[in-house]
Amino acid sequence: MHGMERLFAKMGTKLDVIEQAFSPNTLQSCLAEFISTFIFVFFGVGSAISAGKMTSDVASDETSLVAVAIGHAFALFVAVYTAANLSGGHVNPAVTFGLVLGGHVSILHGIFYWVAQLLGSTMACLLLMLVTAGQAIPTHGIAPEMTGFGGVVMESATTFALVYTVYATRDLKGPLRIMGPIAIGFVVGAGILASGPFTGGSMNPARSFGPALITGDFKNHGVYWVGPLVGGGIAGLLYENVLSPPTIQPSPSDDV
Repeated sequence: MHGMERLFAKMGTKLDVIEQAFSPNTLQSCLAEFISTFIFVFFGVGSAISAGKMTSDVASDETSLVAVAIGHAFALFVAVYTAANLSGGHVNPAVTFGLVLGGHVSILHGIFYWVAQLLGSTMACLLLMLVTAGQAIPTHGIAPEMTGFGGVVMESATTFALVYTVYATRDLKGPLRIMGPIAIGFVVGAGILASGPFTGGSMNPARSFGPALITGDFKNHGVYWVGPLVGGGIAGLLYENVLSPPTIQPSPSDDV
């Protein structure tokens, strides 16, 4: 008898998971993540392609680095702002991972967001390859003087700053709400300026995954997963458990 009860309980749990996975809210939020990641990667990678077309040596041209950083900053601002009310505007598996560790997103939703983000990035790169008449899709790579470990540390540090900023600005309300996406865009732009010549300044596994998949170039690709996930995870745990503003409980006199 007890065995049957346990069996029905497990079946009920599985049905709840399936129902949650295909609920309208989940599908809507995943679609928002797909579209916003598509927007970010399309304009971010597109800015890198344009810089390469206009300059013979992008790697040593400081104006190209600034242009790419600004392109990514503007694109991320739009992507985060447009998805904020639907999915939270993660646009980044490292941000999702940090919010999962902080208890703000369930593991199941986190997995769905990752799939949506990776698909959005891939489709953006595929479309760029088609509309630019076969222009090379630039992929992230570490500089010759950098080691894989150094690349991981660099990506961890810059992604830590990104996810920390996400946490610090996620509860802004009213007119200040727009400052969150602006700050997130700014920190990514600054991260590209700081780390672009060394690792390409990814801070986002999806941003690196799409170009790598379309081009088939996965050299040192692990750097762009390990680094951002470590940095994002540390930021999420640190902010949530150490720096999160305390909740102010109303005093008895407030209820009178």
